[in-house]
Amino acid sequence: MRVRTTIAGSAVALVGALGITAGLGLSGASGSTGPEAAVAAAAPVALPVASVAPTTTVTAPARTVAPAVAVSLPASTTTTRTASSSSSSSLPCGLTDGACVSISQKRAWLVRGGHVVLSAPITTGRPGERTPPGTFHVTWKDADHRSSEFDDAPMPWSVFFNGGIAFHTGSLSRQSAGCVHLSDSAARTFFRTLHVGDTVVVQR
Repeated sequence: MRVRTTIAGSAVALVGALGITAGLGLSGASGSTGPEAAVAAAAPVALPVASVAPTTTVTAPARTVAPAVAVSLPASTTTTRTASSSSSSSLPCGLTDGACVSISQKRAWLVRGGHVVLSAPITTGRPGERTPPGTFHVTWKDADHRSSEFDDAPMPWSVFFNGGIAFHTGSLSRQSAGCVHLSDSAARTFFRTLHVGDTVVVQR
């Protein structure tokens, strides 16, 4: 008997609640406010399902990176060649200042500050009057000298370094009587560059 009473009471409570809900203004489709309308109003409302466009995943193609290329550049090479200022390390005399004569190479060099300022072809003494080797020093100079020994023969731009032996303008095809013959332009340069007291080294 208790169970039935409880069920009946619950039903009454449910109808009462529906009636209160109907009194709040809920109505059915026909405008009535009966229990059917209340039940319809209390039924869950099906909301429209929003249409969602499917998500499209776009995968960008992998970027191709060109491999790094190592480029080997040739080392920068600086070469300075000055005909009038080459190193004296190639000289047979190894002078810092003065004049160097090589009889065998038939060449003479002017040196200033350890650098060659002029290299010139020469002729030296003939047999019996050879140009003597050794280390000497400039003793005097005469721009318009004439030989007292050889019939007043001209010896332009004479630079004396060993008694009567001198650098001067002379033939480059004929050997001398002991002097060092130079072309006229080279003899002028030797005359202007060498000073009294400068070293002159003569090698065979």
